[in-house]
Amino acid sequence: MSVKLPKVNPTRLEEEWEADKEVLANLAANGDKAKVPRAVDVSFRGNEKDLERLAEAASQFGFVELDREEGEDGEPYLFLECEQAVDEESIRALTRKCLQIELMFDVEYDGWGCEAQTGALH
Repeated sequence: MSVKLPKVNPTRLEEEWEADKEVLANLAANGDKAKVPRAVDVSFRGNEKDLERLAEAASQFGFVELDREEGEDGEPYLFLECEQAVDEESIRALTRKCLQIELMFDVEYDGWGCEAQTGALH
């Protein structure tokens, strides 16, 4: 089954990209090798019902459920995870997909995160 993805507001996409560039710059400053695939988590907030619908559909978008938490304001958060690189093209695609999910599930995309991959052994 193919999912029809909604169009993303270009202004919103650009706003998110500005924030993404800061994260990518911080990773690079820590010696990150952006092309190395790694676990990347994304978070969404919203009501329990909408977050549950998203959790059930997460695999259709290449995600697995990672965690659920309650924010300081009591609002529920859903954390999803995927495996991917964090170069500019990959992150632009991830952000677009998350903004499409936001529109489809009536939740709010809250950003992404990952650990730097420097090539050093852990």
